[in-house]
Amino acid sequence: MTAISRCFEKLRQNRECALIPFITAGDPDIETTAQALQVLDSSGADIIELGVPYSDPLADGPVIQAAATRALQKGTTLDHVLTMVKEIQPKLKAPIILFTYYNPIIHRGIDKFLAEIKDAGVAGLVVPDLPLEEAAGLIKPASEMEIDLVLLVAPTSSTERIKAIAKASQGFIYLVSVTGVTGIRSQMGNQVYDLLTQINSVTDKPIGVGFGISEPQHALQVKEWGADAAIVGSAIVKRLAQGSPAQGLEAIAQFCQSLKQAIKTTS
Repeated sequence: MTAISRCFEKLRQNRECALIPFITAGDPDIETTAQALQVLDSSGADIIELGVPYSDPLADGPVIQAAATRALQKGTTLDHVLTMVKEIQPKLKAPIILFTYYNPIIHRGIDKFLAEIKDAGVAGLVVPDLPLEEAAGLIKPASEMEIDLVLLVAPTSSTERIKAIAKASQGFIYLVSVTGVTGIRSQMGNQVYDLLTQINSVTDKPIGVGFGISEPQHALQVKEWGADAAIVGSAIVKRLAQGSPAQGLEAIAQFCQSLKQAIKTTS
């Protein structure tokens, strides 16, 4: 059983919903990222998603795009990210999922990339531009290293495609709540409930909902609808970027605590 699977198993036994915050590595700098990982870990995060800054982040909305641009302007590279993770990961309870586009993986070579992230202590991968049809070449070697490749289900996915993605996804299934890019939204669409019901009918794997969760009540809503995890990105990235690094760290600590409280205190 992988680190991510163990995390979900423990939460399910306690009838808890996982909180998975996302931050962009290198924004505002790599040192603050290291501190942010520890702050999130101590503020209720069950799993942490760490974005590798990329020059053409097609799945990301303006908040995360801007964070990636700032990180790249600071000179942040994949090597910097993995060096930092290797140092910080032993201090964390929460497993780390690396969010990266496919091109950096291909550029480095799948086997080399997987070996390097495994050495750094990474537990899982989200590759938003990797379609199901091309995922097998990454799933098998990743699985052999006990790294979970988490696949995404879109609101536009057909029933047959949902079944295929659910079968192939490792660790959990990432349900994209809206058609489009990441971002802060005022409410969760009712189609999320229908999609959760549909996915739960074909698999017993955990389901995490992301793209658009920006308030504690959103996290509570998806939990009540049957999600096993609430994934929160832009709302955290935005808070971390405001003010000084110290102010940003305090802001994400308070917000993370409020999110976890919302999904922890309900039956």
